[in-house]
Amino acid sequence: MEGNVNTTPQPESSSNGLAVSSMVLGIIGLVLFLIPLIPYPLAILAIIFGIIGKKNPVKKGFAITGLVTGIVTLGLKIWFWAGVVFFM
Repeated sequence: MEGNVNTTPQPESSSNGLAVSSMVLGIIGLVLFLIPLIPYPLAILAIIFGIIGKKNPVKKGFAITGLVTGIVTLGLKIWFWAGVVFFM
């Protein structure tokens, strides 16, 4: 019994950090979309990370959510500035 170490098997940790980052950045971009300069880099990074994160089958839904929220954030900013220009 010497050398018998009682270890429990650890589950393989599979994660998709880019997908989670994409979702978080997209949601933060949506929440802060009225602040002048912050949402642009957040939305662009959310879109980039979402595209890359979709290639990994783990947490693919997070990547899609980040991609959609990034696109929606950019769309809202374009819509906002079009409204500002239109009503001036």
